[in-house]
Amino acid sequence: MRFVAAIVLLLAAGGSLASTVAAPAVDTTPRIEHRRDGVEVHRGAVSLRVTALTDHVLRVRIARDGAFAEDASWAVPAQVRRAHVAVEAAADGFSTTALRVRVDPRTLRMRVEDGQGRTISADAARPFDADGRAFTLRKQLPQAEHIFGLGDKTGGSLDRRGQSYVDWNTDAYGFSSATDPIYKSIPFFIGVGGTGGSYGILLDNTWRSWFDFGHREADTLAFGAPDGPIDYYLIAGPSTAEVVRRYTDLTGKAPLPPKWAFGYQQSRYSYMSADEVRQVAARLRADKFPADVIWLDIDFQDRNRPFTINRQAFPDMPGLVRDLRGEGIKLVAITDLHIASAPGEGYAPYDSGTAADAFVHNPDGSVYVAPVWPGPSVFPDFTEASVRDWWGTLYRPFVADGIAGFWNDMNEPAVFDTPTKTMPLDTVHRIASDDFARRTASHTEIHNVYGMQNTRATYDGLRKLRPDERPFVMTRASYAGGQRYAVTWTGDNASSWDQLKLSVHQLINLGLSGFAYSAADVGGFTGGPSAELLTRWFEIATFTPVFRDHAAKDTPRAEPWVDGPEHLAIRRRFVEERYRLLPYFYALADENARLGDPVMRPVFYDYPDAISASCDQSMAFTLGRQLLVAPPPTPESPQAYDVCLPAGGWYDYWTGLAVDGASVDGASQPIQSASQATNEKRSSSLVVKETPRLDKLPVFVRAGSILPRQPLVQSTAQTPTGALQIDVYPGADCRGQLYADDGHSMAYRKQGFLRQVLRCTVTADGVRIDFAAREGQFKPWWKQLAVTIHGWDGAGYAMAGGHRVEGVADSAARTLRFTVADQPRAATVEAVHR
Repeated sequence: MRFVAAIVLLLAAGGSLASTVAAPAVDTTPRIEHRRDGVEVHRGAVSLRVTALTDHVLRVRIARDGAFAEDASWAVPAQVRRAHVAVEAAADGFSTTALRVRVDPRTLRMRVEDGQGRTISADAARPFDADGRAFTLRKQLPQAEHIFGLGDKTGGSLDRRGQSYVDWNTDAYGFSSATDPIYKSIPFFIGVGGTGGSYGILLDNTWRSWFDFGHREADTLAFGAPDGPIDYYLIAGPSTAEVVRRYTDLTGKAPLPPKWAFGYQQSRYSYMSADEVRQVAARLRADKFPADVIWLDIDFQDRNRPFTINRQAFPDMPGLVRDLRGEGIKLVAITDLHIASAPGEGYAPYDSGTAADAFVHNPDGSVYVAPVWPGPSVFPDFTEASVRDWWGTLYRPFVADGIAGFWNDMNEPAVFDTPTKTMPLDTVHRIASDDFARRTASHTEIHNVYGMQNTRATYDGLRKLRPDERPFVMTRASYAGGQRYAVTWTGDNASSWDQLKLSVHQLINLGLSGFAYSAADVGGFTGGPSAELLTRWFEIATFTPVFRDHAAKDTPRAEPWVDGPEHLAIRRRFVEERYRLLPYFYALADENARLGDPVMRPVFYDYPDAISASCDQSMAFTLGRQLLVAPPPTPESPQAYDVCLPAGGWYDYWTGLAVDGASVDGASQPIQSASQATNEKRSSSLVVKETPRLDKLPVFVRAGSILPRQPLVQSTAQTPTGALQIDVYPGADCRGQLYADDGHSMAYRKQGFLRQVLRCTVTADGVRIDFAAREGQFKPWWKQLAVTIHGWDGAGYAMAGGHRVEGVADSAARTLRFTVADQPRAATVEAVHR
């Protein structure tokens, strides 16, 4: 240890590893070597290589002993890692068209600046320490900088600053806002508010890494791991949106999900029989409660064994699927990754897996066996491509039965009856995948990617079994890049107001971390929610990416109707609104698939000034760019609260009235913006006073939005009847988008889609709506457009295709409504004052 300490002190002083040993052949003089795509700096036995993958994305690698680690990754595909751009060399580093990189060869300190010389990220005075195989990296943490990301980590706020975390996928049943680690390891964070704008860092290291955001040292951002490669990516913005988009360029975009994934989803651990499932479906339909999915937890299986069915409780799975399909409801079934160790019992997954040598081994070469839900179980070795292929074939009978989607749970991996809740660290995995060299690896290295590779096997298997259908896979555990294979949820949360608030933070940070499609168990998994908590959770979940009501065994029932007609009516009204908004949700899904923008976002994502708003925005978020959702920051309290609306103007979603100084729905009184008194540049921002009511959730529409909505349906399997509704909220940079496809197949990748941009302009005579030419070849369900212009005073009419269309004005709602034919080609529709 004295030798290690000497190395650390020497590095801190600007010395070299080579100077600590009697090896005169090693050049100890710091030197910088220019490369076509970056720079390499050598200081004794330590080498630092900085490569420009793009003009805005840098890859930074450090070799402790002169040899860089294997160039392979579970998070970043090979073709992305091998990308590069030519740079312009400088004495102390290099430049891209967007960045200036400076490196001090004596200390290895790196500074990244933008084109105007503003610092984006700068190393601390002691940038790098090595202690054996462990390492620590340190960067400066400016006072104004906020930190976001790391997936669904817990904590007391959305902002990670002042906190520290460990990445180690953990079965964290009943976790609290103080529990860490939990289920996922996504070693990516975003710095927001610095002089050079937002930036992101992905530490591509699968070991038990850690992050400290000013917890131990207030002005220092530190991260590291006990072993593994020193390999990270620095992504420049300057906006948060640009950072997230480039991060998903790096690690992959989430695939477009089936449309039914946006519908309401009902679950419980467990619905114990086909009869109970039918009863739940019948009640949903009898109550006219829109729904698309019912989930099957482990009790649908024979003795909790994955890929089996309890034939006594579920005697006719194809018949159940068929009956539910007739009601517009799909089934999603759980398939945990632990396979029952059942030699000689005719359990096909065990027998075929044993024949293929598909399971994880102990150091002595025997198969690792440990208790989980089926009892003694074995675990597929998902780091082998051949094992993932075998796993995918196990879904064939379920796919044949018509089950629509699958749920990979317990894949941290969770193991019973051990203090660590997982495998021993010396369990052996075999790597035979991607561009990795074939080798064995300990569970210490593989643990954090095990769940991700489980979902990869499921996703790829479903793509092979149903090549023209979009897979739906949900996972509990994952790693950076796992969004390529699965949606996720936050795990076994609790029924509490604190957990409701935490869930909003978790879903926002998951979106910033690449997982655009995420959910929290509505109502809480453990404990049982009060009627008021469940109703409020339903309201907020209406505007989240995935909406699943789920509760644990032996807890009070949490279906929508359990608390009586008053609560049922409120919950149904919000779920109905989600179904009306499906065209908007679906357009956001298309945007995410192409660009990487989250569906659910922090307010500052599209409105950067919101990062310093005067209001408590700990529960506020946006759904896309156009809707701002503002639940009470203390959701259990009746106390009035302020909502800060960014500059640019807003409308109340529920009434359609502009928030312009008048009361909003009789409950919200605009007051002078706090920033108005101190900053003339933000004088158009607004603070709105809200008084909590159980039947109301404040939602605002950005002025300059064109919002598509549809007639109410009971499920996405039902074709809406009537016109597509187009709500126009005039304002600056007014725009919206239509997107449609068949909702389930891969045809959208071959022009089987519809995409159309709409814009609006306020004119001297009224409002002009410009329809761009449509992309794609899909024919939509609508034939007409029911247009509503908000903020309209007086009578009016519309001109479309040279024809006059009479409008219906509503002075109280300040709207003008008219219906025109669909506009599949470039066209203009004008609303004209009369």
